[in-house]
Amino acid sequence: MVDLKGRPFYLDEEAEGWVRDTLAGMTTEEKVGQLFCLVLRSDTKEELDSNFRKIQPGGFMYRVQPVETLVKLTEELAKRSKYPLLIAANLEKGGSGIAEEGTFFASPLEVAATDDVVMANHLAEICATEGRACGANWAFAPIVDIDGNFRNPITNTRTFGSDAGRVAAMGKEYVTVVQRHGMAASIKHFPGDGQDERDQHLVTSVNPMSCEEWDASYGMIYRECIEAGALSCMVGHIMLPSYAKRINPALKDEEILPGSLSQELMQGLLRERLGFNGLIVTDATTMAGYTLAMSRKDAVPHSIAAGADMFLFTRNVDEDIEFMFEGVKNGVITAERLDEAVTRILALKAALGLHRRELPDLAESKRTVIQNPVHTGWARECADRAITLVKEQKGVLPLTADRYRRILLYKIEKEGGFGQYKVKQGACEEIRSRLEQEGFVVDLFCPEQGNEGETAKYMDIVRTYDLIVYVANLATFSNQTCVRIEWAKPMGADCAHYLNDVPTIFISLENPYHLLDIPRVKTFINTYSSNDYIIDALIEKLTGRSEFTGISPVDAFCGKWDTHL
Repeated sequence: MVDLKGRPFYLDEEAEGWVRDTLAGMTTEEKVGQLFCLVLRSDTKEELDSNFRKIQPGGFMYRVQPVETLVKLTEELAKRSKYPLLIAANLEKGGSGIAEEGTFFASPLEVAATDDVVMANHLAEICATEGRACGANWAFAPIVDIDGNFRNPITNTRTFGSDAGRVAAMGKEYVTVVQRHGMAASIKHFPGDGQDERDQHLVTSVNPMSCEEWDASYGMIYRECIEAGALSCMVGHIMLPSYAKRINPALKDEEILPGSLSQELMQGLLRERLGFNGLIVTDATTMAGYTLAMSRKDAVPHSIAAGADMFLFTRNVDEDIEFMFEGVKNGVITAERLDEAVTRILALKAALGLHRRELPDLAESKRTVIQNPVHTGWARECADRAITLVKEQKGVLPLTADRYRRILLYKIEKEGGFGQYKVKQGACEEIRSRLEQEGFVVDLFCPEQGNEGETAKYMDIVRTYDLIVYVANLATFSNQTCVRIEWAKPMGADCAHYLNDVPTIFISLENPYHLLDIPRVKTFINTYSSNDYIIDALIEKLTGRSEFTGISPVDAFCGKWDTHL
């Protein structure tokens, strides 16, 4: 049975009574509806109608939209729903995770580079207040994965780094602060991303740790966040073979399932061994890491039967709802398991006070909260403290126009991502413009179209330029399997051919691991984000008006010896 009075719900008599009475008054169809958390990308009548056509959903996740749209959407959902709704967003970097106008505070890795838990506090404060101003009450954050494999294409700057202690401290702070504001945290992605070099959006990935290694790292992080009162946990499409087999020794390799489908991991490890009593939600079930594990008609009800309480997204809303109904009808989801799942969904809503159906004054709160000057001030401070001088050729910095009148700038940038994960376009050009404002003459490198024996003279470049600056703006995001520098043709035309004769600086805005592809560069800077606050702080540091104080929260040298040279 679900403990409604204990951690993390702590319901009083009134709230507990509401949960019990509401459950008792629900039809089976209404209970099944509560299992679904669907996605909304607009406030159109057509999209809303399609989501309410067959069920009363338990919740929705908002993709990034204008504040006005979000406010109208929240008000419309309240009118349409018989039961209070959980409203989620990927509040990982600030209010920008829900609203186009929201504050982009910092990536989690940028926060970690300050090595100050106060910055995690500020991140959570912004996420909670700006998220709530748009109608959200559920943060799909913090990410408490450990970035242990520099080749992983999805964790990267979304994590608090590779040190389990720092991840735990910052994750726990996020949980505490967000929930203090009446918003549920969701620790993710259980049982732990960041060890495989593959993306769970595209393949069922694997955490290869032994039970002992996992206990000392991910296990420790989850225990601390659970003890801090995390109300929910998002389970990923990630296998943990060591614990799956320890809990079920009869399990064959081909029977091992990702966390989102695994009774061993959700019930055996998360519930029983870690003592988690809160709500378990799957990660997006549209991911290939989920769909590759078993037939979808079986997988949809199996997730709930195996221990998940809420099912995130659908591939086809009508079809997946029918799969879930069929799972209840044929006993894959027992009546007891259905009631347990819905009880936790209702308990989470009651823990947030949603059962009182008191909609906040969103029109007022959005005017006073979104892009609050305090929030933008914190973002500037975080940027200033995070930028990291990973390696330095002595005497090159600071940059002045007297020393380096002519600069050759190499721009490494491409479009990609969506919403808050979209690469900031024009960041490289903005840095070029800012350098010109400082008095430098900056030329943009253009690869020649020549073969061996036909390129410009080497010494012409050496004599013309006083400094070479690389600016890379390549972010990691789902649906790509590799974030590497693709050097220009012909023959790697934009490689660091001149670094032995012209001082060379490499600046990475979004990915801390580019030393893998340019190991011999002697001055390397990581910024972890590409927002306006970062660019302002970067110029201040390049010109010597501000000191570099950031620490590297990951191994920027990628475990290679030559990157240290």
